[in-house]
Formats: sequence, structure tokens, C-alpha cells
Amino acid sequence: MKPVNYPQPPRWAERLLEWLAADHLLEEVQGDLQELFEKRLQQHSVRKARLFYVLDLLRLIHPRLWRKKTSAYPPLNPIDMLQHYLLLSYRNFTRFKSSFFINLIGLSTGLACTLLIYLWVRDELLMDTFYEKDEQLYQVLENRESAEGLVTFWTTSGPTATSLTEDMPEVQYAATLLGGRDRYVEATFSVGEKNIKAKGGYASKDYFRVFSHQFLSGNASTVLADKNAIVLSETLAKNLFGTTENVVGKSVEVDHDKVFQVSGVYKDAPTHSSQQLDFILSFEKFVEENDWAYAWGNTAPFTYLLLKPGTDIGAFNRKIAGYVKTKTEGQITHRTMFLKRFSENYLYGKYENGVLVGGRIEYVKLFSIIALFILVIACINFMNLSTAKASRRLKEVGVRKTIGANRLSLVYQYMGESLLMAFLAMLASLSIVMLFLPTFNKITGKELSLSLDPTLITSVLILTVFTGVVAGSYPALYLSGFHPIAMLKGKLPTSMGELWIRKGLVVFQFSLSIILIVAVLVVYKQIEFVQNQHLGYEKENLIYINKEGKLYDKSTQETFIEEVKKLPGIVNASSMGHSLTGHNGGTYGIRWDGKDPNDKTEFESVSVNYGTIETMGVDIQEGRSFSREYGADSAKIIFNEAAIKFMNMKDPIGKVINLYGNDMQIIGVAKDFHFESLHEKVKPLFFRLAPRNTRFIIARASAGKEKEAIEGLQKLYATYNPGFTFEYKFLDQNFQALYEAEQRVASLSKYFAGLAILISCLGLFGLTAFTAERRRKEIGIRKVLGSSQWNIIYLLSREFTKMVLVSILIALPLSYLLLTYWLDNFAFKIDLKAWYFITAGVAALLITWLTVGTQAINAARINPIHTLRSE
Repeated sequence: MKPVNYPQPPRWAERLLEWLAADHLLEEVQGDLQELFEKRLQQHSVRKARLFYVLDLLRLIHPRLWRKKTSAYPPLNPIDMLQHYLLLSYRNFTRFKSSFFINLIGLSTGLACTLLIYLWVRDELLMDTFYEKDEQLYQVLENRESAEGLVTFWTTSGPTATSLTEDMPEVQYAATLLGGRDRYVEATFSVGEKNIKAKGGYASKDYFRVFSHQFLSGNASTVLADKNAIVLSETLAKNLFGTTENVVGKSVEVDHDKVFQVSGVYKDAPTHSSQQLDFILSFEKFVEENDWAYAWGNTAPFTYLLLKPGTDIGAFNRKIAGYVKTKTEGQITHRTMFLKRFSENYLYGKYENGVLVGGRIEYVKLFSIIALFILVIACINFMNLSTAKASRRLKEVGVRKTIGANRLSLVYQYMGESLLMAFLAMLASLSIVMLFLPTFNKITGKELSLSLDPTLITSVLILTVFTGVVAGSYPALYLSGFHPIAMLKGKLPTSMGELWIRKGLVVFQFSLSIILIVAVLVVYKQIEFVQNQHLGYEKENLIYINKEGKLYDKSTQETFIEEVKKLPGIVNASSMGHSLTGHNGGTYGIRWDGKDPNDKTEFESVSVNYGTIETMGVDIQEGRSFSREYGADSAKIIFNEAAIKFMNMKDPIGKVINLYGNDMQIIGVAKDFHFESLHEKVKPLFFRLAPRNTRFIIARASAGKEKEAIEGLQKLYATYNPGFTFEYKFLDQNFQALYEAEQRVASLSKYFAGLAILISCLGLFGLTAFTAERRRKEIGIRKVLGSSQWNIIYLLSREFTKMVLVSILIALPLSYLLLTYWLDNFAFKIDLKAWYFITAGVAALLITWLTVGTQAINAARINPIHTLRSE
């Protein structure tokens, strides 16, 4: 027997030999080298013997010895191996049915959520990118100076497009559009007995050169050459004429007042277009009747440019920055032009102090992260369950290693099982997506479909492989790394590192779930706050009707309003020129004593009629409202509190300001009210008596008598405005539309949070079941020694409770930071109260105890005789 300290060959040389030599030659070569080493020990020193050992090894390095080139066994057929792996996977799935179904449900649910979000994100990213020359298509925006900094506007002056085309060689084509971007022009179109209301806009002659719409009839480059021409969408043409063929040249009556000739018909814009226009009229025709629209001092239309290829946008922006100042000979200095790529406006449309800070892209990123989180939670379930049930497959792995299977082949096998599970889950998820897609479309307001186009198929395959690889990587490396001798003895080698990884995955899972729970609570409370916040006027039961046709006649309008007041269910009625749901128009042309001559702050302008303020329910803080009792009030003005504060005016009643060059006396101060969303602060505003400039008839209905009021309005409208379609809206419905994005976030977050919790609980349920099974004998012994059922339940629940408590400690501070950032988007918002976070933490604990408790109770009730029978 050799002594313990008997000299051995260099260990690194032995390892090199093990790595190089083929398995069937390794033992023979090792033996020969060992014999030579021992002979040399008798003749030389240990150092020389080891040196000769290394030299002998180097002389043996030959292709015949190389592992990859030498094999004693015939090459394996890949098809046979694939069939073998599939058979092994099938046997394991059927053998461990509970874990199979837990993994399948978790992965398929996670993949279904991810697919739904992917469809929504793809639609958002495709918005406005379908135009032929998308990379050259830009919109002109303006930064305007105010007392609070720079304010970014999308509107420009009427001559902008024509002037830029003439002055800037970089511009290939330019177009003006009055309408679109939630400011569509609505009109009634008549052909024969048909009266159809549609929305569109006024565009300059090169509009269809800039925006590449497909035409069914007419020439895109000349359809707007005639001022009396009208271009129809495919749908409107079919509604008016029943067909799109032979429509060019036919006449269409607009608002029963003017007649236009159809010059072309274009295909409907795709759903991922932000400009859904039913018709296009000539902007030149509009200017002919409204010369204010072509003045550099006024801004109303949008301007779009098609730049020549290779144009340097940065240099071009510097070139046009002072363009308005140049065109007005230095009179207008507070407006700075710049270009923004048109297809980016939809996602990147939020500016603060003239700097781009985001937009809808924030929600795209948010839901992309949520999709990733849900998928990761599902993958974590697979990892944890696969590693937890490793004890069931010890002997299988040990036998396979003993008969020659190397680690790589085992990794292939377990990765194959994971990928197979991912593909089965993907098939199930596709069924789930098809089932819930209509509901998802209703929530998101989209028209998404699961059309198997190459992009979608590729994305689905990549997602499936990604899920399979992520979910299967750790279990494959974990199971294939066991030592065969220990496995055949039934010993599961564990280390603190492996336990911490498994626990860490559970903590990560529940941290994400708790963050989603808090997010759902806070988003819901913020939306509730917005909906219940008093706006400074009574938005409920306030009916809006667009003025059309004869209602634009002042005498007809006044008679109609008086008749409306007499209708059953109507409390009051008037007319006004503001929607109360956003910036409609304003001016900086107000002069008052002490005004800074360089100040260009814009005041919101609201044209009203007698009784408008009373019908709205706006309170007068000082002075009075407009009234016929005081004679003509056309030279009077009413400001809101924000305007008086901005003007730093003390005792404003009776003071005179100058508006558009006319002296106006202040007769009242209205309490501040919200005419924009609660994202914005209340800005300076004034009311002026201008019934001719009002755009809406407003009527307040009695609570509970809305139906009766609407029926009366419809009959009266048909009498006063025959040939026009009666359409109405409630102001509170328009107000809710301002928070459409937030309401969708709230709805989707609620569902996704529920699914994340469900997937996490499935994993916890499976882990608890395996833990209870592994500790059956321990539980039996404890019960024999006197442990109660509650002791057993506590024993099994303790570790999971600790992990969830750690998750709470991690998730709550993170959720606080994330939700503080989200709430900063609102000028008026809720306070983050402690109970939101406490509720989420308690909910997570209760869900954990409920999930773990069911398995723990079942384990505690087992008769110890059954668990110890084999002993």
C-alpha cells in the first residue's frame, strides 16, 4: 500500500489528459503513463519524473487521441436521438402530471399575456409609419414663450407651408391641414335624400403629395387644384353614392349651403393612422371665406413638410428657428419653429418647457415591462418546480451518467423538455389569445387581430424559444451537474447557494406581484379622484349640441335657445364657443396697466352668450355675469381668478383692459375651473360676450329626466334644422375621454396584476406540495412524537412566509418611487397614503397563507402510519 504522501504526477497534466482523451482510451493511457512515472521515480528525482510525465503526455497528443475525432461507438442518428428525447419528455410529463399541468398553466398564461401586450405594442409602434416617404415626412411645431417658460404648440400660421416651399430649397412639398388631431371639421353631406354627417378637414393642394394615400379614382397630385373640389374617403363615397366607381365629377351638397364637385376617392386610412379623415376640402376655399386664417399673427392649421432626401434636420431647425420673426419683420419674436418627424408625434408628443419628455411611449414601455415581468414570473415557476422535484429524478440521472452519458447530453435533454413545454404552452396561449382578444380590443380601443403574418410567426417562435431557454437553463445545468455515485445512493447534493437562488426567485416573483397590486390600487384611486373632483362647474347632465345650418343665424339661434328652455326636463340653456375639455384657442393680445411688454403669455378665450356662465354652473367670485338687464355687455369682460392673479390686479371690478385694440371693462371674476384635464394647472382665461362666435348649444337637463330632455331636443332640432342629423354629447362623457389612457392602464393593470398573482400562487402551490412530499417521513415522525396539526402547518408555512415578507420589504419602497413618478404627470393628484401599501402587503400574505395553507393542512392530516410504513 502506497503512503499518503507518495509522489503523484502533476494534477493539471492529469486534467489535461482527461479533457483531451476519448472516454474509451482514457483509462488505458492513464495506466501506461502512471507506470512510466513510477519507474522514473526509481531512477530520477520527483521533479524530473514529473517533467518526463508532461513530455510523455505532449508526445501522445495526436488526432487519434482527440476526444472529438475518436469514438468507439457508431455515430448517433439525430432523428433517433430526437425521438428518444421526445419519448423521455412524454414519460416525465405523464409521470409528474401535477407539475406538468402547473407549468403548462403558468407558462401558457404568461405567454398569452405577453402575446396580447405584444400585439398592442406593435400596433402602437406602427402608428403613422405606413406612408411611402415616412423618413422624409415632418410636422412643423412651435415653441412659444410665456411667463412660465416655453409652451409647445402643434398649430402654425396659415401661410407657413407656402412660404417654406418658396424660401427653403430643402422642402420638396408642404401641406396645410385645418382639422385632424382631435380638431376635425364636422359637416353634413347630402346627395339626393341622403344626409350623412362626417368629419374631415381643409387641406392645401399638395396635401396628397405629402401624405401618400392610395386613390381609387382621381389624380393625387391634382385633386385639390380646384377650390370647389372635394375628396372623399372610400367609406363616405359608398355611403353617399353606394359605390366608389364613376363618382368623380358628381356634386355633393355640404351643410345644405354649398355645392362641391368630387375630384377623387381615396382608400380609407388604416387603423394605425392618427388622421382618420372622411373628406378633404380646399384650404384655399376656407381662406377665401376666413381671411384671418392666412395671417401670421393667427395660428390654427397644422403644417407638414416632405423634405428632400439627405436633409440635415438639425441644420434645418436652426435655419427656421426665427422664421416667424423674419416673416413679420420683427413684430412677432416669441415663436420658434422646429420640425418633428410625423410618425414620432403619436408616441413622443409630450413637451415641458420646450423639451421633449415622453408621451404615449411611456405606456408602451410600461406594458412591455409588465409583459416581461409576467413571463419571467412564469419562467421562475418552471425553474423552481423543476429544481424542487430533482429528488424524483436522481436515479434516472445517475444511471444515465453511469452508462456513459456526459453532462452536455443531459443538458440537451432537459433543455429539450423545457422547449417542448414552451411550445405546448405557446399552442395553449394562442387559444387563450383568440378567446380573449375581443375583450382586450374593447378595453384598449383597438382593432387587433391574430393574423399569422411572417412578422408575427417569427415573433412567436422567438418568444417561445426565449421562454424555453430561460425557463430551462437553470434546471438543465442544475440536474446535469450531480455526481452519479451520490445520485444512485439517493442523496440530493444541496448548497446554500442553490437554496438562496430558489428563495431569491420566489422573492423576485412576489416582489413584482406586490408592485402590481400597489399600482392597481393607486391608479384606481387617482382615476376615482379625477372623476369625483369638482371642476369648478357642474359637468353632470350638461348636453352639448354642435351648431349647424340655420343655428348659425343669430336670430334663429336665440329663438331655438328660448324654445329649448321650455322643454320638459331642461333646467337652462345657452350657447358657448369652448368644449371645456382642452385648449381651444387663446390670445396674448391683452393689454393692462403694468404689463411687461415682452410677456407673451396666452390667455384662453371663451366666447359666450347670455346665460352661458349660469348654465355651466360657474361661480362668480366678484362682480357679476353678463346680463341683458345692464344693456349691451359686448364691451365687458370676465376673467378667472388665475388671470387676475397673473395680472397682479387688485380690485379688478370696473378696471379697463385692451383686447384686440378695443377697451373692455372688467365686470366680474369667475372662480377658477378646469377647462383642461387635471394633468394641467388652471391657466388664465377670459369670457367675452360674442354669441355669433359660439360653436355649441348647451342645455342642462334635470337629474333623472335626461331621456325626456333628449327626446324633446331631438324633435325641436328637426323642426329648426331640417336635413341635419341630431347629435349630442354629455360633457361628463367628453371629460372621461380625457383620461382614456389612464382608464385603460387601470383596467389592464387590474387584469395583469391578477394574472401575475395567479401564476405566482401556482408556483407556490407546487413548491409547497413538493416540500410536503419530501418531508413526509419527517412529518410522520413529528406527529408520532406529539406534534399537532398546527405545528405541522406552521413548519411548512414558515419559510414561505419569510420569503413573502422579504418581498414586501423590497416591493413597497420600489412601488412608492414608481408611483410617485407616475403621479407627477398630474397637476392635481392624490397623496400616497400608507394604507395603499399596507393593503398590498397584507393581501400578498393572505394569498400566500391561503395557497400554502391548503397543502400544509393536507400534509398535516396524513396518518403517520402511511408515511412510516416502509420503515
